[in-house]
Amino acid sequence: MPATDTEDSRQGMRGAADAGDPAGSGTGTGGASGSSDDSDEMASGLDALESPASTPGAASRRVLAKAVPPLAAIALVLALWQTAHTLGWSATLPAPAAVWRELAGAWSDGTLLPALGHSLLRCLIGFAASVAIGVPLGLLLTRVAPLRTVLGPILSALQSLPAAALVPVAVIALGNSEGAVYAVVLLGAVPSIAVGVTAAVDRVPPLLIRAGRSMGAGGLTGAVHVLVPAALPGFVTALRHGWTFGWRALMTAELITATPLPGIGRMLDAGRQSGEMSLVLASVVLILAVGVAVEAALFSPLERRVLHSRGLAAAGR
Repeated sequence: MPATDTEDSRQGMRGAADAGDPAGSGTGTGGASGSSDDSDEMASGLDALESPASTPGAASRRVLAKAVPPLAAIALVLALWQTAHTLGWSATLPAPAAVWRELAGAWSDGTLLPALGHSLLRCLIGFAASVAIGVPLGLLLTRVAPLRTVLGPILSALQSLPAAALVPVAVIALGNSEGAVYAVVLLGAVPSIAVGVTAAVDRVPPLLIRAGRSMGAGGLTGAVHVLVPAALPGFVTALRHGWTFGWRALMTAELITATPLPGIGRMLDAGRQSGEMSLVLASVVLILAVGVAVEAALFSPLERRVLHSRGLAAAGR
């Protein structure tokens, strides 16, 4: 009888468990599945709270919020410029309308687009070569301490050297040619990119690298999957600075050297030689416009994407 009672009680407990688990999956499995579903629902809810509410006018409001500040800044500059011209603060300062007519005339006679295209092509080629040289050089400096001790001060000195000082060296070595222009761009951009990449790698937490090694990501694998992704925001900053230094160096080289193909720097030099302030300011406006356009179209979106992927900035900003 005791044995029979014990067996009946066990069968009763199994029956109660089966009744609580109609699918027959087992109490433990069902509890784990329910816990996983609850966790997924909680994560989805947190993501929904963190993501901005999408309303029909949200996109237009974001575009308007981004466009208003630069447009207001341009309007303020034009107003101050026109005021200075009207009050006669400078006898050589033309009105904004005169500079606009200069740009319109360069467009109509077919000199604006070739000059802009040649300068952009030169800077793109020089920037691509600078990235191909500067990024590996920066990574090499972080790995080889003696090389960093020797080349680090040289790169810093070249970075602080004005591009106008590099042009005579390039012209004497390579003559008034495209090669001299590209040499000046490389000497202006490569040190900035290499120094920026080195600084970005130096800011990677050592604990992150050790964690990658403990998980088997060492050597080249660790560099590709741990070091480079961790230093990616600093890499973007290094590329931005490299483009800025390269663009400035290119304008200086075009201004001083007699390149066979015209550029914006040649337009600036033509205005200087003829004493036409409107042409000089038109060239300056083009230089600034290209810099702002590249920043707004390439580097700012790239930086936002990289920061958002790391949870450091909102996607809509």
